[in-house]
Amino acid sequence: MDLLTIGAFAKASGLSPKALRLYDELGLLRPARVDPYTGYRYYAVAQLDRARLVAWLRRLGMPLAEIRAVSVLTGADAAREVRAYWARIEAETAVRRDLAAFLVTELTEAPREGTTMLELRCAAHSDRGHVRPANQDTVYAGRRLLAVADGFGPAGAPASGAAVEALRFLDEGDGVQPGNVLNLLADAVRGAGDAVRDVTEGAEDAGTTLTALLWTGSRLALAHIGDSRAYLLREGGLFRITHDHSVVQSLLDEGRLTPAEAESHPQRSLLLKVLGADPDLRLHEALPGDRYLLCSDGLTGVVPDGRIRELLAAAPDPEAAVRSLVDAANTAGGPDNVSCVVGDVVPPVG
Repeated sequence: MDLLTIGAFAKASGLSPKALRLYDELGLLRPARVDPYTGYRYYAVAQLDRARLVAWLRRLGMPLAEIRAVSVLTGADAAREVRAYWARIEAETAVRRDLAAFLVTELTEAPREGTTMLELRCAAHSDRGHVRPANQDTVYAGRRLLAVADGFGPAGAPASGAAVEALRFLDEGDGVQPGNVLNLLADAVRGAGDAVRDVTEGAEDAGTTLTALLWTGSRLALAHIGDSRAYLLREGGLFRITHDHSVVQSLLDEGRLTPAEAESHPQRSLLLKVLGADPDLRLHEALPGDRYLLCSDGLTGVVPDGRIRELLAAAPDPEAAVRSLVDAANTAGGPDNVSCVVGDVVPPVG
């Protein structure tokens, strides 16, 4: 066996002697031989490929626990794990990028004078569907607050109801200052999580998703957790503005599933995050003519985005929109509870 000293191996692999000693202690990269008298480490030339892979993965920022699993793989298997890791990093970075952009704007933007205040006109509708014995969804459409919660488990209905009820105070008072809206919404969502824990105590595997929009008169703050969704219809185009916190979505992000495979995946309803964990928080500038849709997966599970766009664009008002969307889900079989909230951004009357 051709052996290299730790110094020569470090130089050839791109890892420092200090790193090699650490990886030996962690069992990640054991030396081929250790001198019993001096304790000096020697490495086999055949170990260079694994050592170089470890070096590259460390530069990528991969945690040592994941490197341990990836470094024993070869070829396509190792590449798949690296791709999956980087997909997660990109998703996490996108959330942090949005928050950073919001902070930069809030810290540097001069107070806006003469901003045209718009109004939000909305409607909500929820239906049990054709299969489920009860409706565990809860919806809300007020002057400033839109919300959809999709409960699950033996206390799913109380969970979704408690979540939305905990947010209703946001719809009261004289309005919300745009600069404070994300903090206000984040605090309210934490309170909703506490309320859900209270009503589900002792009920195993019970909880709820939550997707909510809070209106300031010129902006919409979004809080989202779970697999309910929010969409924006603007100038005829439909844009999804939430990201599902589900097993299937993570597999899609990591390239392990195709969209076609995801539609029939047996774990498509399995969630990675529900209310109680940290939500996604974003701020959206509103334009006259915007139409927002919040919905449970009872709609998106059976009605494709193209059809949702058609129905949203064709409806003359929010009430007609929510009715047509719920009807479409039930026409497609209604396998789940289906709930929709639609809000139109319009100039004030008079």
